[in-house]
Amino acid sequence: MIKPTELTEEIETHPFKAFIPENVTTIIVGSFPGREVTHKVLAEDEWFYGSKRNQFWKIISGAYETELITRKQKQDLFAKHGIGIVDIFLRIKRKGNNNMDSNLDVVEFNDKAIEIILRNQNIKSIFFTSKYVEKVFLRLFGEITVGESLPSPSPRFARMSLAEKINHYKEKLPR
Repeated sequence: MIKPTELTEEIETHPFKAFIPENVTTIIVGSFPGREVTHKVLAEDEWFYGSKRNQFWKIISGAYETELITRKQKQDLFAKHGIGIVDIFLRIKRKGNNNMDSNLDVVEFNDKAIEIILRNQNIKSIFFTSKYVEKVFLRLFGEITVGESLPSPSPRFARMSLAEKINHYKEKLPR
């Protein structure tokens, strides 16, 4: 078990590379995986936003009305719809023993990878998994004007029900 004091000293590196299919026109930008993902040996099917409490894959499953259990199923769905996924932080330290974005101290941004994606791809839409991520992204890439925050998949964002989040994502994401 990792103690909160250990978390503040440890630099965590993002365990996943950006997923950018050849036909990408939309990217989803998040912050950083939860501590339960970065502090263990990853199972084969673990991928972005794989924390048990994070609602991201439940929302995506509902929006596309399909089961998404494996990494391959998730990647195949995103490839089919031209959706890429990347996080804004590459390396962080945690200030607390939770997954809140506000408790992340940035050691290194993932700006180089995002720059390459924006320069070399036909991106028409950028969606952020929170207002916080959007704010950080716009600070780094202020010239970008195609971004929009989606309702946070965090269960802490309780102003919307899971069904409302699903409907919102369904309206916004490519079909």
